[in-house]
Amino acid sequence: MKIALIGFGRMGKTIANLAREHGIEVVAAIDPSAEGATHKEINRESIGNAEVCIDFSQPETVVGNIEKIASLKKNLVVGTTGWYDKLDGAQKIVEKSGIGLIYASNFSIGVNVFFKIVENAASIMNNLTEYDVFCLEMHHKNKKDSPSGTAKSIESLLLEKIGRKKKAVEEKLNREIAGNEMHVASVRGGSVPGTHSVFFDSSADTIELKHTARNRNGFALGALQAAKWIKGKKGFYSINDMVKELTKDG
Repeated sequence: MKIALIGFGRMGKTIANLAREHGIEVVAAIDPSAEGATHKEINRESIGNAEVCIDFSQPETVVGNIEKIASLKKNLVVGTTGWYDKLDGAQKIVEKSGIGLIYASNFSIGVNVFFKIVENAASIMNNLTEYDVFCLEMHHKNKKDSPSGTAKSIESLLLEKIGRKKKAVEEKLNREIAGNEMHVASVRGGSVPGTHSVFFDSSADTIELKHTARNRNGFALGALQAAKWIKGKKGFYSINDMVKELTKDG
């Protein structure tokens, strides 16, 4: 398979290295400023004969990238986070052009299994009102969004499954938290690839669910797996669609 990378930062470079190990050819690395990029702009020449494009760029450029790639009739994997308020518009572009697109806040297969575990645990804890629930996520000092896209996904799962929690509070708290609120805290520093924890806490004990990424390889391998999955498909998909197929869930 032949792919083009949109964005050639840390994730783009990790995907490029792993692609070669898995027999996938990177025909282009498109980035306006990154060292090692083959092109600065998305166009017919730079995309070339790529069968699927993988976007790990910036949230403010994602929809524009989707428009350009859709016009070139190439399928797309989007791993960039922080743009989900524009999903409806992106879906219209994809459906009108007839391409296939899959997006995720996190393409790590382990993280997506973690989502399933959190979802099941939240369903159990919904009726155990003596347990409070809160979240903590940690990432490297260069991460631009907070909370992370993965943390936002966990937040949505918990709010959906735990009826007594109506609202997530993501900022620093200088007051007592309300009973219907759930605190989602973020820490930025060092070189942490990504750690996400969910706590169910009572006066008697604490249950902690935790996923720790050792490096970026899990994210990159998941993105490459998604590229293989979306090749030849039409339509607008989330990572849930791929994970359901892989795990035979639903």
